[in-house]
Amino acid sequence: MKQLEVQIMGQSYLLGCPEGGEQRLLEAVEKVDTAMCKIRDAGKVKARDRIAVLAALNLAFDVADKAAQPPIQGAAIAGETTAAGLDAADNVRLASLVVRLDRALGDDGRLL
Repeated sequence: MKQLEVQIMGQSYLLGCPEGGEQRLLEAVEKVDTAMCKIRDAGKVKARDRIAVLAALNLAFDVADKAAQPPIQGAAIAGETTAAGLDAADNVRLASLVVRLDRALGDDGRLL
């Protein structure tokens, strides 16, 4: 098993990776880093562990939502992606999730 050193939110991690899986692991790291940085940069949550939990929930929700919904057909921008690799439908779902999380967190920004 190969090991890769990666950075997530400025912190180094040494991760095990099966041969041939390097690109998939790096893509996953990029998604996690992007999700965590967005939450941190929003300023409502400061603790790294809470940011990690919210990022994990965001990503799990996205995976479950994609599995439950058929792809959007006929939208002119549905196939276009942003720099973060999200298409228009992903952005709408992500924005909806952020609103739901903000409501759940309330004023204090605490998940638990």
